[in-house]
This record gives sequence, structure tokens and C-alpha cells, in this order.
Amino acid sequence: MDISINTTSLPHLDPDASLVFYRDVLGFEVRGDVGQGTMRWITVGPADQPGVSILLTPPAADPGITEAERRTISEMMAKGTFGWILLATRDLDATFAKVKDADAEVVQEPTEQPYGIRDCAFRDPAGNLIRIQEVR
Repeated sequence: MDISINTTSLPHLDPDASLVFYRDVLGFEVRGDVGQGTMRWITVGPADQPGVSILLTPPAADPGITEAERRTISEMMAKGTFGWILLATRDLDATFAKVKDADAEVVQEPTEQPYGIRDCAFRDPAGNLIRIQEVR
């Protein structure tokens, strides 16, 4: 089989704030932006990886989700336990400084983990956990 990762999704609550975070803070290019108001689907990704994207989606846009499920999703997003993604960089300290300077919520400063990686963590504007590990 020939399978690759193309797109993963993360929920957003405020498309404009998410756009600023992923485009201006993380430096991703915007590949698509459809819809209007809070019902926008925004596709972003690293410029040097055109085949890999993050789709920022309204969290409860699926018509098959019940009201109870919408409440659960909202509660989990408020606690920062609904969505997360693991990114990588060659210069963790510089990346950490840039994201921290943009007033992102710091979850963990750069740390050498006992399992052999060095990483840090932030929350995006929707509360999603963004872990960034250092490529060695």
C-alpha cells in the first residue's frame, strides 16, 4: 500500500484568532478559507510540505452530532482536552520564544523528556494542545 498523511483536523472557536496563530505565529501558509463567520473551514500547512495540512474546523458543524455531544465537545475544548497535534522544529528554543512572545498560553517550557525527546507545549486560541518537539 502507498498511504500518506494528507490532512488532520483541529477545532476552532474563533477563525480569525486561529488564522493569526497558525499563519502569523507558526508561519504556516493558508491553503484554503471557506465559509463565513464562525462557520469557516481554514486549511493551513508548512510551505515546504505542500502535501500535509491542518484543517481548522467549526467543532460542532457535523449535523449528526447531538446537542449533548456538542456540550461535551465544548466542555472538553474549554479544558484543552479535545484536540492536539505534535509538530517538530530544528530550533526549539527560537520557536518557543516566538510563540511565547505572541502571548500563546504556555503549557510546558522546553524540557528534556526521560523518553529521549526535547519538547514544549502551548495551547492555540481554541485550547488545542500544540506540542513541538526538537528534531535532532
